[in-house]
Amino acid sequence: MKSLKLLLFASTAMMTAVCCGSKNDAPSEDSPKVLVLYYSQTSNTKAVAQEIATRLGADIEEIVATNPYDGDFQATIERCIQEREQGITAQIQPLNTDISKYDVIFLGYPVWFGTYAPPVATFLDSVDLSGKMIVPFCTFGSGGLESSVKDLREKQPNAEVLSGYGVRAARLEAVHKEIDNFLKANGFIEGEYTEPEAFPEQHPVSQEESAIFDSAVNGYPMINAKATAVTLRAIADGTEYLFTATDSPRKSDDKVPPSGEIKVYVIVENGKAPVFTKVIR
Repeated sequence: MKSLKLLLFASTAMMTAVCCGSKNDAPSEDSPKVLVLYYSQTSNTKAVAQEIATRLGADIEEIVATNPYDGDFQATIERCIQEREQGITAQIQPLNTDISKYDVIFLGYPVWFGTYAPPVATFLDSVDLSGKMIVPFCTFGSGGLESSVKDLREKQPNAEVLSGYGVRAARLEAVHKEIDNFLKANGFIEGEYTEPEAFPEQHPVSQEESAIFDSAVNGYPMINAKATAVTLRAIADGTEYLFTATDSPRKSDDKVPPSGEIKVYVIVENGKAPVFTKVIR
């Protein structure tokens, strides 16, 4: 993987040189070919895809559903539930690009029901990505990166699937900075990047820490939890917390996640209110 990333960086550097007016340099034919491929219902995932493609100078294409999911949140949830019950597979339009020509595929999607949206599932069922590097990226309401990556690895066992990048739809303003850090941390672009220190062991939450947790999740309907333990570490612009919390019991409802222990990541940037970045159930 490392050698492929280094080749990718070399290719990006060459393309940058060409764009800056160097007429004698050209990307090597041996450089990995990169495609940013994504499905987006509300343009949130599209915004992340465009950021990645711009940073890498990569080709980009959208996965388009033949019967678009163009309803609001509730309508989309109800349609997906109905399709699952009836065994209906989402149909997608043929791609314009030849997937076989690419070595690295940044695959983007919104998270629905804890995994990639149905049009992406259809795409994955239609291709063999063996030997390719897949870099997942996703947008979500509260979480789902880890569970969707697990499903992706099971679906394409012979591909190299990275851990990926995910962002809450409510935090799209953070994409530019976080994508920059993600690409640097994984060796796709050159630049200074400081790896965050590891979280120390958790400890019981204090009253002040509990208030930070409550402030971060306040108003989000899919979280009705009480923090029980926490750990924290310094980040570039403030502090990141990792809470363990217990979600309150809920009535049986397909629209609401089940109760149980959850992990909630919260950041408090200097001078700003606490905000949660993702939930792991």
